[in-house]
Amino acid sequence: MRKLNVKTITCHDVYNFGASLQAYALMKHIEDLGHHVEIINYKPDYLSYNLWAIGEKWNKNFFLKFLYYLYVIPKRLGMKKRRLHFDEFTSNYLKLTSNSYSTFSQLKENPPSADVYFAGSDQIWNPLLPNGKDRSFYLDFVPKGKLRASYAASFAVNEISEELQSFVKQMLLKLDFISIRETTGVELAKSLGFKQSKLVLDPVYLLSKESWAQLSLKLDIKSKFIFVYDQENNSLLKDAAIYLSKKYNYKIVAIEALYPLRYAHMRIKDAGPREFLGLIENCEICLTNSFHCVSFSILFNKSFYLFKRTHLNVNSRMIDLLKYLDLEDRIIESFDNQWIVKDIDYESVKTKIDTLKASSYSFIDKVIASVR
Repeated sequence: MRKLNVKTITCHDVYNFGASLQAYALMKHIEDLGHHVEIINYKPDYLSYNLWAIGEKWNKNFFLKFLYYLYVIPKRLGMKKRRLHFDEFTSNYLKLTSNSYSTFSQLKENPPSADVYFAGSDQIWNPLLPNGKDRSFYLDFVPKGKLRASYAASFAVNEISEELQSFVKQMLLKLDFISIRETTGVELAKSLGFKQSKLVLDPVYLLSKESWAQLSLKLDIKSKFIFVYDQENNSLLKDAAIYLSKKYNYKIVAIEALYPLRYAHMRIKDAGPREFLGLIENCEICLTNSFHCVSFSILFNKSFYLFKRTHLNVNSRMIDLLKYLDLEDRIIESFDNQWIVKDIDYESVKTKIDTLKASSYSFIDKVIASVR
């Protein structure tokens, strides 16, 4: 087998657990196949200084924007240790191109050399965010004649606005292979005329539970605990955590970033990707509204519950995954004092994941075998 030069492009360096870990997983899997892999060090300004995390409601008028800046900027300045852990992970585990890029024009003028290019994974095509409108994440910079494929790219939404459909269709036409990580996204691609788009698993599923366990970092937490990873200060998630904590006598351990999760017994403000893995691996119950937190809960065979996001409509990927795995009962819309935590039949889940994992491996093998 010829050793290929492979480049991937994704949102790899945005101080987000899922973004860092999915970037690592795709790189590592292709590397394990015997190829030379680098992640294109692409970091446009809108990813370096993104201010959309709290939600669109803060952009409605100048006063709300001012309040947002007043609150969030000191918070982010106080996250130095957290950023340091992410930077260490990037430095130690992500193999980046020597050249860095901040614009599509820079990529187009001096594209990194490769035999095959993969776009993905994560929300690189989310039309609600700038990256969904960025030609770079559709590989439009790649020289003619080179192979272009997406792996587990995500739209993260149920529909694409009419004014963006033409742009997205034009971009997808330039790809030789298309794979998407949720059924909703596959249907969206089909509605634009791309009937051959393939459903695959997020890259984190390409690696084994044992591989992730080796990477995880266990924190010194003496008691049994519920792990909370809440990206938007969800009131239902908070109520559920307090209820389950009292019911089962577990402590609440939360990663705290922008929101003051004062109900938690232990608030961790400096977790990096490895600590994030360790918290999921060692918790009793995981409560979250994060796709990747759900995914690692599944990979580590944990009891978990999903709470839908309300600030941004990006639930399709999480709901699609749980539907496929027959785990819709883990989606919490409400609860009462009769709620008990039920075990998950992970043998059944594993069978379904293994089926889609085989298809995902096959997709990557097919792309690589197509290189001439």
